[in-house]
Amino acid sequence: METKTSLRTMLLVAMLNFALLDAIGQNEVPTTSLKPTESIVKEAEKTPNDSEKKEESKFTYSGYFDTYYFGNFNNPSTRSNLGSSGISRGFDRFPGQFQLGMFLNRMAYAYKNTEVVAEIGFGPNVEYGSYGSDFRYKWGTTIANNTYTALMIKQAYVNLKASDKLTFTMGQFGTHIGYEVIDAPLNFHYSINNTFNAGIPFYHLGLKANYTISSKVSVMAGIVNGTDNINDNNRGKSFIGQITVSPAKGLTVYFNTIQGNEANARSNGQDTTSYFGVLDLVATYQVNNHLMLAFWGMYGTHQGEYQGSTYFTSTKNWSGINLYASYKFSDLFSIGTRIEHFDNQDGARALLTNGKGTSVETYTLTGIFSLADGKLMIKPELRLDDFQRVTGQPGETPIQQFADSNGNFTNNSQTTLGAAVIYKF
Repeated sequence: METKTSLRTMLLVAMLNFALLDAIGQNEVPTTSLKPTESIVKEAEKTPNDSEKKEESKFTYSGYFDTYYFGNFNNPSTRSNLGSSGISRGFDRFPGQFQLGMFLNRMAYAYKNTEVVAEIGFGPNVEYGSYGSDFRYKWGTTIANNTYTALMIKQAYVNLKASDKLTFTMGQFGTHIGYEVIDAPLNFHYSINNTFNAGIPFYHLGLKANYTISSKVSVMAGIVNGTDNINDNNRGKSFIGQITVSPAKGLTVYFNTIQGNEANARSNGQDTTSYFGVLDLVATYQVNNHLMLAFWGMYGTHQGEYQGSTYFTSTKNWSGINLYASYKFSDLFSIGTRIEHFDNQDGARALLTNGKGTSVETYTLTGIFSLADGKLMIKPELRLDDFQRVTGQPGETPIQQFADSNGNFTNNSQTTLGAAVIYKF
C-alpha cells in the first residue's frame, strides 16, 4: 500500500512540476503535439529545385520498428502482464524478457488527386492490433510465444480528393475514436491505456468522407462493416462520425462516435436488434512550446449480442477518463504523465476480474530521449495499474487480477518499469 501511495504522489508531484517549469521556462523550444495522426509518413527533404518540379506522381516509403524490456514488481510466475482477464495490457505483454513490438512498412503512391496507402506489419503488435483479420490464419503463420509473426495488413485504403475541401477514403483504416493509437512513435507513452485497449475499436473497413468547412471546423462521416473485423458479421453497417473544432490557438477538440449492430447474423441470414455505440471526446491544448495538455473521455453502450461472444438482455455501459500532460525540456528530452480511470463494472467489455465487472486506475510516467534527429526514441516508463479489489466470503481467497510469484492471482495491482526503443525511418 505504501508503494502505491508513493507512486501516486510522485506522479501528481510530476504534473505540478510541469506547470512550475512552464512558469519559469523562457527558452523557445519546438515541441511535438501529443495528438497523433494516422500517418507516420514524413515528406522527403526538398531539394532547391523541388519548387520548380511539379511531378504528377509520387511514391513514399516509411515505417518504424520497436522493441522493449519491462520488469514486473509482482514477479509473476506466468511472466505475463495480462492478468486474469487476459487483456490487462495491450502490447507490452511479457515482462522480464526482451520482446519485439512491430516492424511497420508504409507505402503510399499519389497521382494527381488520388492516393493509395498500404501499411504492412510484422511482429506481435500488429497481430494484436489487427485481430479479426483472416490473413493471420491463411498466410502460413508461425506461432511464437502465442503470437502470429506472419505478414499482417494494418491499413490499406484509397483516397480521392474531390475538391480542396472534400476527400473520400475507402478501405481498411485505423479508428478515428480516441486519443491513443496503435503506432508506438505516435503515442507519447509506450504502453497503451485500458480505455484504448478494452474500450474502443482498433480499425474499420468501409467508406468515409472528410469535409473541411473552415480553418476551424471539419467533419467526417462514413459507413463501415463494424469494428475490428475484416468480414462483416451481419447485413447491417455501422455509422462513424467526427467533428473537429479549433476554437482558439493551440486548442483542438474532437467529437467522435460509432453507432451500429455488432451481433452475428442468425443461421437464416437475418440480423437481430442488438446495439453497439461509443461517444467520444478528445481535447488537446498546446499551452506553449514546452507544455502540452490533453483530455480523453469516452462512454460506450451495448445491448444484445456482440460478435457472438456475449449477450446482454439489458443495456450495459462502460467508460474511460484520461488526463495527459507532457513537458518538452529540449529536443533531446521530454517527460509526460497519464492518469486514467476505466470503468467496466457492468461487465460489458472483456476487461474483467475472474469473469466479473471491474474498474481500474492507471498511473503512467514516461520519458522520451530523442536521438539521431528524432529518428531514434528511447522511452523509459513506470506504470501502476490498480484494479478494484475482489472481496469474498470469510475464509475465502477470491481471485484477483494479477498473478504472484507462485502463480496465484492474489494481487489487484501491478507495477512495471522498463524501456522501449523505437526507430523511425
